[in-house]
Amino acid sequence: MTNSLSFPRNGDKQNSPFFEDYLVRLLEERDRIGLTGMVQEIDAIMITVDPGHSIRYIGELCLMTPYEYLVTLESESHWTHILRVDMNAPDFLVREVKDPRTQGIFRSLNEVYPIGARKPNSRYMGEILRVTDLHGTMQCQQEREFRFFSQNQLRRLELPGNLAVVKPSPYTHNIVAYMERPQEQMRVYALGISSIRSDFQEVYLSAKELQKKLRIHDLIHPIDHLATRVYSQNREVAILEWLSLSSYYYWGSYDIKDQNSSTNVTKSVYHANEIRSPAKVFTANNTPYFVNHLERLPSPTETFVRNYGPRLHHVAFAVRDGETDGRENIEHVVAQIAAQGRDFLLDVIGSREEGLKQIFSSASEHSSLIIEYVQRFDSFQGFFTRNNVASLTHAAGVEEELLELQAQSETNQASGSE
Repeated sequence: MTNSLSFPRNGDKQNSPFFEDYLVRLLEERDRIGLTGMVQEIDAIMITVDPGHSIRYIGELCLMTPYEYLVTLESESHWTHILRVDMNAPDFLVREVKDPRTQGIFRSLNEVYPIGARKPNSRYMGEILRVTDLHGTMQCQQEREFRFFSQNQLRRLELPGNLAVVKPSPYTHNIVAYMERPQEQMRVYALGISSIRSDFQEVYLSAKELQKKLRIHDLIHPIDHLATRVYSQNREVAILEWLSLSSYYYWGSYDIKDQNSSTNVTKSVYHANEIRSPAKVFTANNTPYFVNHLERLPSPTETFVRNYGPRLHHVAFAVRDGETDGRENIEHVVAQIAAQGRDFLLDVIGSREEGLKQIFSSASEHSSLIIEYVQRFDSFQGFFTRNNVASLTHAAGVEEELLELQAQSETNQASGSE
């Protein structure tokens, strides 16, 4: 039996007695009842975009990542586009609503937040986890008081019928889904009519041809980690909830005092290599927004959550260690993509001596997600350095402040015209 508490702890963030107590109790129970053994790696991630944006977003992903367009599944009111690297890395499911007036639970999670509401159908939905026993997994989780969408609800939401989907988290607003699949079997999503759309195929092939021309096609690896931002008061419960739903363990937390936040990492008990099952990272402010006027501390993480809602902030991709034309591969990848007009929020930061280099892109206009590139040197195992994460958090905060001002200006103009 896997011991989910046997992994070494990293970081310097002090957790509460509540967290430390329930971390042990929940993971011991998860191992004892066999849930850790039934729940395996992340099989796919699900994203939804506004009407008309999926083709451009897929072109963006096919240029900036190793993903390839596979097929489109069409249901009554959605298209779901499947992107894949291989069966060792999670799929991307890019979901597009056909009618912009379509209402639903995922749209409602956007509409109460000022910037999130500007793209009401655009959000990260959550992860699909591979399980060896779907009935057993659901039974265990229902006994632990997790609630699932019914089959009728899944049909109305037009989600794949072979998934068991937990209702959105009150802490992250993400869903977690389970799909039973033997490891050697292909992933299949029971949803709609399957076709390879010529317009998407053309965009995909064009992006891959450009990748080769830029000599970056073999430098970018699959997803390294997924980073979610939550309210300060929800940091510990969001981590514990994810650990209860998955077979991940608590890797550790770092206090980033310069940005008044912490970065908290969880990893798969089965795969030391994140490319097989991405790490899940949670970032939260150290203090809530309503004390900022007293403390005068930076608050980029809490500001992001107040503007967008709790949600995924960025998807990180590993860059192969090594050099191209005398510069480190991450520098080459960023320079080549930037030359195509894609903006980055800062220069590449970090060094070989520190163990890694990192950079954030600007947020995608289609998904609102940032892409991070990370190059580790000599098998460095960490996810960041303290200086790196402070610089990345600050740079993202500056962009988000500009978007907030733009949203406020648009709201004021709309009010003035009424």
